[in-house]
Amino acid sequence: MRAPSALRLRLTEIFLSVQGESSRVGLPTVFVRLTGCPLRCTWCDTAYAFHGGATVTVGEIVARVADYGVSHVCVTGGEPLAQAGCFPLLTALCDAGHSVSLETSGALDIADVDPRVVRIMDLKAPGSGEVEKNLWSNLAQLRPEDELKFVLSDSADYAWARSCIEEHALPQRCGVLLSPVQGQLEPATLADWILRDRLPVRFQLQLHKVLWGNAPGR
Repeated sequence: MRAPSALRLRLTEIFLSVQGESSRVGLPTVFVRLTGCPLRCTWCDTAYAFHGGATVTVGEIVARVADYGVSHVCVTGGEPLAQAGCFPLLTALCDAGHSVSLETSGALDIADVDPRVVRIMDLKAPGSGEVEKNLWSNLAQLRPEDELKFVLSDSADYAWARSCIEEHALPQRCGVLLSPVQGQLEPATLADWILRDRLPVRFQLQLHKVLWGNAPGR
């Protein structure tokens, strides 16, 4: 049986940036973007991570992350949990002393994610074209330190998200984040809806896009 550090994954990129989303927004963070995703959201902005990438070991990724010299690490994709090696990678990064977050679509089971990892999980709204992929049993796995994100393209998406928030009492489980799809929903419009309805959620923009546009690796 191979040691966890020798397990192999497909990697699209590793880069240093500021965290653009979640309550960690603005923090210098190393991003580990794994390759592959079983979803095809209509508004996806990382389709370049669907295919290709390089084959690397867990140990190689941990060593490359260490070279950046920052404590915060975010494992993302694509859909990182689509690779079985993601689970030992998350554990290895925690063991190395990093503060680790995981960005996941919510379509795959999060139960076996190392408990030291902060799970930042999407629920896919109807406008994404992938609403049927939501794994609703994941909601019961969310803890106060985790965060749940909705990316919304129009008023129908917002109404759906508001219904989910109320039906499942989501703010009592964890932090809830609402974001507009860039170029489809005006940020001020979404902010106005949140204020009108007094939703106990965090409005967010993707800070990295405000700073650098849609450039990969930023």
